[in-house]
Amino acid sequence: MEILNLNLLGRPLRLEGTMSGWQRLYWDHQIVSELPASADPDGEAEHLFELHGEDGAIKCCVLANINWHPFELNYRVLINDQIADEGKRSLEDLEHSAPHEVMPIKKEVNLVGLASLGFKLFKSAKVIKVVLAGASVAAYSWFFSLQFALALMACLVFHEYGHIRAMKYFGMKTKGIYLIPFIGGLALGDDKINTRWQDVVISIMGPSFGLFLSIVSLIVYELTGEVFFAGLAAFNALLNLFNLLPILPLDGGHILKSISFSMDSKIGIVACALGAGLGVFLSYQLGLALLGFLLLVGSIEIIAEWRLRHESRLYPLDGYGQLFSLTWYLGTIGCLIGIIWYLAGTGDAILGLPLQVLQS
Repeated sequence: MEILNLNLLGRPLRLEGTMSGWQRLYWDHQIVSELPASADPDGEAEHLFELHGEDGAIKCCVLANINWHPFELNYRVLINDQIADEGKRSLEDLEHSAPHEVMPIKKEVNLVGLASLGFKLFKSAKVIKVVLAGASVAAYSWFFSLQFALALMACLVFHEYGHIRAMKYFGMKTKGIYLIPFIGGLALGDDKINTRWQDVVISIMGPSFGLFLSIVSLIVYELTGEVFFAGLAAFNALLNLFNLLPILPLDGGHILKSISFSMDSKIGIVACALGAGLGVFLSYQLGLALLGFLLLVGSIEIIAEWRLRHESRLYPLDGYGQLFSLTWYLGTIGCLIGIIWYLAGTGDAILGLPLQVLQS
């Protein structure tokens, strides 16, 4: 993960590190110092390097004193034994800053590079959003109806807007929302994440916004008796419930992966496996066969990848963060299932379809 980014002699100075003690220092996108992993990753690390210019060699030193739990970095930058910069960073600073990728300069121009650049320009153009949105409306209208298409688009936009709001909360740049026919929506950001907490919040805010829309629609239905709003609440709840399945790249997959990958002990992953097993058992007991099957597949996938957690450069959740994230996740799922179940009990055949899907 990127733990420090500042300016030294007019060029970017970046320090990357992992909780195993490994550190790598870049100046002007070039590696100038690297430290291997160690048994005691906390404490002060010293990076020494020289820069050569017209006036001779310049001796540089970066002193980084890191405490990982909770994260705190105190640093000093010295040039020829004189302090050029110093300061400290907390976990909050880490969460509200986006890592910068080291991009090597490509000297050759080839067709692959030009195609990649063209795709990026095409993707960033505002016109593509309008084209995709229009194609989505046309496709859903063809198979269903215009009213259904517009309602579905509203659900997708509201869901994706939740992701966008979370990205902006962490100070990340966003490219907006793209609606893709028969696939759904996609909220794109320009920046990468630094912590597991960012991954959890950005992922769960979409379904949370979706849950809010279903609750509002349900209230309007109760006040007006208009079945349209009941249908909106039910099908929107089903849409967001599937997004919370623990299958990558769905939102639920990101959430549970961040929680499980933050667990250092085997006891934690055993508890996660038991929780997944309980979820599968309850799903089948309640007659939600499809939900139970997908929950089982997704849980096995995440548990199988748990051994790779140390290769990640994302700062993990602490115990409180794991418990809070899991409670938020399960609470959202429970509320969505509750809305589907309640509306299925009205006796309306259309409103019962989401529950029938889960029971299939």
